Amino acid sequence: MFGRSSSSSWTARKQEDLDSSLSGAKSYSSLGRVLFVKLFLLLAFFGIAARLVKVQIIEQSKYQAMARRQYEHRILLPATRGSIYDCKGNLLASNTVFVSFGIDPRAVEGEEQHVARALSKIFSQPAEIYLQRLRSPKRFVWIERHVAPSDDGKVKAMESAKIDGLIEIEEPKRLYHYNSLAGQVIGFTNIDNRGVAGIELEYDSLLSGRDGFVVLQRDGLGHTLPSVDYPRVDPQSGRSLVLTIDLAYQSIAEEELREGVKRFSAESGIVLMMRPATGEILALAQFPPVNPNAPASVPVAETKIRAVTDQFEPGSTFKIVTAAAALEHGVQKPGDWIFAKNGVYRARARVIRDAHPFGWITFRQAMQYSSNIAMAKVSDRIGVERFYRMVRAFGFGTPTGVDLPGEVSGELKHPAQWSVTTLNTMAYGYEIAATPLQLAAAYSAIANHGILMRPYIVKAVLNNHGDTIIERKPQAIRRIVRKATADTLISFLRGVVEEGTGDSARISGVAIAGKTGTSRKYIDGRYQAGKYTASFVGFLPAEDPQLLCLIMLDNPMFGSYYGGQTSAPIFRSIVERILNTVSPLNTVPQTTVRMEQVIQKRVIVPDVRHLRVDVAMKLLSDRCLVAEVHQETDSKRIIQQIPEPGQQVAAGSIVQLFTVREGERPSMAQLSQTVVPNVCGLSVRRAVSRLHLSGFRVKIEGTGEVTGQVPRASESVPVGSEVVLHCLPRRQQTRPWRSAL
Repeated sequence: MFGRSSSSSWTARKQEDLDSSLSGAKSYSSLGRVLFVKLFLLLAFFGIAARLVKVQIIEQSKYQAMARRQYEHRILLPATRGSIYDCKGNLLASNTVFVSFGIDPRAVEGEEQHVARALSKIFSQPAEIYLQRLRSPKRFVWIERHVAPSDDGKVKAMESAKIDGLIEIEEPKRLYHYNSLAGQVIGFTNIDNRGVAGIELEYDSLLSGRDGFVVLQRDGLGHTLPSVDYPRVDPQSGRSLVLTIDLAYQSIAEEELREGVKRFSAESGIVLMMRPATGEILALAQFPPVNPNAPASVPVAETKIRAVTDQFEPGSTFKIVTAAAALEHGVQKPGDWIFAKNGVYRARARVIRDAHPFGWITFRQAMQYSSNIAMAKVSDRIGVERFYRMVRAFGFGTPTGVDLPGEVSGELKHPAQWSVTTLNTMAYGYEIAATPLQLAAAYSAIANHGILMRPYIVKAVLNNHGDTIIERKPQAIRRIVRKATADTLISFLRGVVEEGTGDSARISGVAIAGKTGTSRKYIDGRYQAGKYTASFVGFLPAEDPQLLCLIMLDNPMFGSYYGGQTSAPIFRSIVERILNTVSPLNTVPQTTVRMEQVIQKRVIVPDVRHLRVDVAMKLLSDRCLVAEVHQETDSKRIIQQIPEPGQQVAAGSIVQLFTVREGERPSMAQLSQTVVPNVCGLSVRRAVSRLHLSGFRVKIEGTGEVTGQVPRASESVPVGSEVVLHCLPRRQQTRPWRSAL
C-alpha cells in the first residue's frame, strides 16, 4: 500500500516536472517570437523612416516634379523673332503667325483610331501618321505644325472636332519678302524658328529673343485648363537688325551676275560690293541663289556664303600686293624698266610664262598688261621677309572678322615652308589661297589711301520699339602702306582699265581703277587643265572711291576664260545700272534726299528695267514716284518703263512699268520701243556687237574709238532703229595685245 503510494507520488512529481519544463520551453519560444516580431517591426520602421527621409528630403524635388507632371502641363510660348532690314529701311525678313496643334495622347486613350481618322480627313494625310503620334508614350506630341492662316477651314474644323486634350498654339513663322534676293546672306530658320544659316544663324541669339511659358492644370480626365494659380512668363521678342546691304545694289548685282553666268556658261559666280572707306558690305550676290522661304529644297552646299567660306588662288589680282611691297620699300619705281624675257622666263626650278610676250616694259606697264615675268623679277628684289610681311599686312592668312558664319582664314604658308619657287609664284597669285572677301578688303585698303578696314554687314540693332540700341561704327585695322604709295597704286589700276587688261570695264566719263585676274583651278592636288577662276576687282570714282565691286566666275566655258573678258564686262554692266538707278556717289542720308526731292518737286527717274516688280516698286517709292504696273502677275520682271531712266519729273509722278514673266521672251508689242545703250568710249567692234545684240542697225563713220552716237544714249526709239557711230582713231600707244590675264 505504502509502496504503491510512494510510486504514485514519484510519478506525479515527475509529471509535474515534465509539465513545468514544457511550460518553460513554451514560454521561451513565445518570448523569442515576440522579440523577432519587435526586431522586424523596428527594422521596418527604420526602413520606412529612411525611405521617407529619402523621399521627403533627399529626393524631394524629383517626386515633386513627378507629382506636378500628373496635374500640371507646361506649354512653351515662343518669342517673336526680330525683323531684318536693309540699309534704307526696306523690310527683308519678318514674321507671320501660323497655327499649330498638339495633344496629350492619354486624353484620347482607347479612341486613337477614331481621332486619327478625323485628323486624316481634316489635313488630307494618311491616318497611320496620326495614329503613330497618338500612340506615343510622351505626354505631349505635335499633331500638325505651322498651319497657314489662309487654311481657315482646317483651323475651324479642328476647333469644331472637340478632341479631348487638344491644344491650339499660335507660332510665329519666318517670312522672307523678296524670296531668293540675298538668300544666302540672310539665311533661314528651321521649323522651330531658330537660325540655321546666314545672318539668321550668326545673330540667332539676338533675333530669337526669349521664349515664355504658361502652366495649365490637368484634371482627372486629362483635360487641361488654365488657372490663375499657376505661373505665366510672357515671351520677350527678339531684336531687329539693320544690314549694310542696299536692296537696289543687291538686286542689280544678282540680275547681272545671273546673266553673266549664263552668257559665259560658268558653273557659279559671286559679286561682292563694299564701301572702301567704311568696310560696309553693300551687296553680296551668289549664283545659284537660294530661296529661304523653301529651305527644304535647298542643297546644303548652296546655303554657304561662298565669299567667306570658299578660298581660291587669286591669280593676277594678287599682283597689287607685289606692287605695294615694291613701292613701299623703294625697290621699284613706276618708270623703272624691266625685261620681260619675251614671254618665257626660266626662274630656278620653274618656267614662268606670259600670255603675250613682252620685251622691255616699265613697272607701271607690267601692272597694266599683267606680266607674270615682270612681277616675279620684282619679287626677287623685294625679298622673302618683306614680301611675307606685306602679304600679312593686307590681311591674307587671317579671317577678316566679318560678322558672317563660316569664315575661313585662307592659306598662307610661313616662309620656313616656302620652296625655292614660292616667292616668284606668289608674286603673281599662286601658292596662296584667299577668300573673295579678303581680296575685296585688300583692294578697299588701297582705295582707302592705305588703311585696311574691318568688313561688316550689320549696321545697327533695334529694340522692340524700333529704337537703335547698338550702332556699328567703321573700324580701322591698320595702315598697310603710305598714302603716297596707295595713290601710285590707284594710278596703276586706272591704267589697267583705261589702257590695259581691264578695258572692258571702262565707262566713258567715269574714272575707274581695277585689276583683272585669271587662275587655274587646283583640284585634288593638281592643277586642272581647262578649268579657271576669272575675276575682276574695281572701284570708282578713282579720285575719291565710294564703291568697290568684285566679280568672280567659277570656270567660264564660253567665249573666254580670262577675267578681263568675262568678269570685267559684268562689272561694267553693274556699275552702269547703279549710276542710272541710284548713284554710289550720293552719301547723303536717305531721309534728307527724300525731303529735298519733295521741296524741289523734281526727281530723277531711276532705271528699274530688268528688276523684279517688287524691287522696282520699292525703288520708285523711295524716289517719291508712283509705280503703275501693266499686266502684273507673279514672278515678273520689268522690260520697259515710261518715263525713261534719267529724266527729271515732278515728285509724285506715275512711272509706267511693263513686265514679262521670268524666262519668257517679250512680245513684239512689248518691244516696240527700246532704249539706246551708251557705247561711247568703246572700240568699234565692241560697240557694234553690243548694238546688234540689242537689235539695232549700225552705221559707222570713221575708225577707232566711238566718240559720239546718234541717237544719244538713253533715248527711246523703235526696235531695229539705226544708230550712227562717230569714231576717231585712238592716240598712238604701246598696246600689243587685247586679251587679259
